[in-house]
Order: sequence, then structure tokens, then C-alpha cells
Amino acid sequence: MSSATPDADTAAGETRGFAAERLIFFSDAVVAIAITLLALELPLPEGPTSAELLRSLGHHRSEYISFLISFAVIGGNWRAHHRLFHYVTTVRGGLLRLSFGWLLMMVLMPFATKVLAEDGGFEFRFVLYALVQVVALTLFVVMTRQIQRHRLHRADTPPELFGEFYRGLGTMIAAFAASIPVAFFTHWAYVCWIVIPVVGNLLIRLRRA
Repeated sequence: MSSATPDADTAAGETRGFAAERLIFFSDAVVAIAITLLALELPLPEGPTSAELLRSLGHHRSEYISFLISFAVIGGNWRAHHRLFHYVTTVRGGLLRLSFGWLLMMVLMPFATKVLAEDGGFEFRFVLYALVQVVALTLFVVMTRQIQRHRLHRADTPPELFGEFYRGLGTMIAAFAASIPVAFFTHWAYVCWIVIPVVGNLLIRLRRA
């Protein structure tokens, strides 16, 4: 009996590890598809001459800028997901459901990006996009909390990892959430997405110093 127990534990560990790997691979695939859909939505410049092509590029600048913003946002989400789940050993039902909710937000990103780039109704378009980001980041915070609380991570996980995630994700949630009311007063609400994270990072560095 005693010799069978280690084998059973090893098999269970391998099964849990494989489940975590499958979730990582699936998440990578979904994120890759989301980024591909972003690119497919890009409008092609039109015109028989170089001058008209350049004017067409300028006419579609909002679509191109929205693409770059969403590419950076999805890329940041993927990088954070990869870094966190590198240490995950066990995937339970709650974490799996949260992961699928986060992936749903990634899949919605191309749609939200297309809406953001349209003309008219700026407040609605902006708020929709910002809400998708707030939900995605909030789900990521809850996933991080689940992993930490239920010890679903490896023993060699850096102790400072979770604190870094809470601070970074919290700053980004604040940036997108704060931009929502600002959007009802000015189209410069985009600035919140840059200024708040920069100021937050500076405050964190000053506190450490």
C-alpha cells in the first residue's frame, strides 16, 4: 500500500499539470485568434494614386489607432497571463470558469475595437470599450486571488509575484474605470489610459525608494 501511494500522487500531479498546460495552450490559441481578427478588421487604403492612398490612410486613422491600442492591450493581457500561469500547477472549476470569462473578453476585443473606431456616439463607443477592459482586468484579479488563496501555484513561486499583479492590474482598472466618466466631458478621455498607469508606477517606485 505504501509503495502505491507515491505513484498515485505522481499520477495525480501529472494530470493536474497537464490540465494547466492545456488551459495555457488553449488561452494562447484564443489570444492569437483575437489578434488575428483585429488585423482582419483593418480597412485597406483606396485610390489610384499615391496621394489618394495617403489621404485614404489618413481617413482611416481612427481604425489604425484603435488597432494599435487593442494590440497593445491584448498583448499585455497575454504577457501577464503567461507569467502568472507559468507557476500554476492545479486548475479547479472556479479558476477554469474565470479563465473562460477572461477569454470571452479577449474574443470581444475585436468587436469592441471596431465599435470604438466608428463615427458618432463617442460616449457609448468609448464606454463599451473601457467596460470590456475593466471586466477583463477584474476577472484577472480574481483569477490571481484564486490561485494565491487556494495555493494552486508551485512552491518556487516568487513571493512578490502576487503583490506585483495586484498593483499593476489595480492601476489599469483605475485607468479604464476613471476614463468612463471623463468620456462624457471630453474626447481626451484616452489620456487616462496612459497618465494614470504612469503616475501609479511612479508612486510605487517612490514608495519603494
